[in-house]
Order: sequence, then C-alpha cells, then structure tokens
Amino acid sequence: MVQSKRLRIKTEGNCDITDITEQVAKQINDSDINSGIVTIFVVGSTAGVCTIEHESGLLSDFKAMWDRIIPGGLGYQHDRAWGEGNGHSHLRASVLSPSLTVPFNDKRVLLGTWQQIVYVDFDNRPRSREIVLQIVGE
Repeated sequence: MVQSKRLRIKTEGNCDITDITEQVAKQINDSDINSGIVTIFVVGSTAGVCTIEHESGLLSDFKAMWDRIIPGGLGYQHDRAWGEGNGHSHLRASVLSPSLTVPFNDKRVLLGTWQQIVYVDFDNRPRSREIVLQIVGE
C-alpha cells in the first residue's frame, strides 16, 4: 500500500534548520500503514533533508560547515543568470539531497535516540515550503 501526504512549513532561509520528526511521525500514525518506509521529499531546489541531532551546538557547527564548503557571495554563474544571489543555495541543496527514506515499524519511526529528521532551507530569504511524504508498507 502507498499513501501520499504533504507537510507545509515556513522557513527563514539562510540554512534554517527545522526539526520535522514529529510531523512525519504523526503522518505515519494517521496512515493506514503499520510497517514500512517513509520517503521524505523536498519540493524545490534550494532545500534538503537529512537526519542529525537537533542540538544547538551541532546545528551551529552544521551551518558553519556549509559556509566553509560552499560559501555564499562567490559570484556563481547562476547568480549572474538570475540575479537572485542564491547559486550557493542550489549547490548546497544538491549536496545534501532532496529526499530521505526512513523505516518504521508498529507506526514508529526507527530512529536513534539522538537522531531527528530535519529540513534545511538554504535559500537566501524566508519561504513557504512543501514536503511530500510517500508512506509505503503494509
């Protein structure tokens, strides 16, 4: 069986990290599926999804890492083409990934104690975002 769900969130951009674990767990709990996998898919090309410990020090380190490996303001070709200044946002999102698959059993996501599902918005402005969940199982 497959069920599709959608989440909507508002973000601040600039590597805004939103813990969506509880929202994903609620959609699984509200589904007709007991055990299987959920794929979390980002609609858009300047955000991504992953798991991380949602702890302030680690989140700060995570943001600083992106500034080191794909810094903003370097005059990316995309910035020249569109003038939006978010070329780095697209590159960061492509490295992080637009999707994540997480198993669940007895309607409970199988995450580690300190592991949360996070949505990372790399764009350079606040946005209203959509996330598609595909819940697959029996």
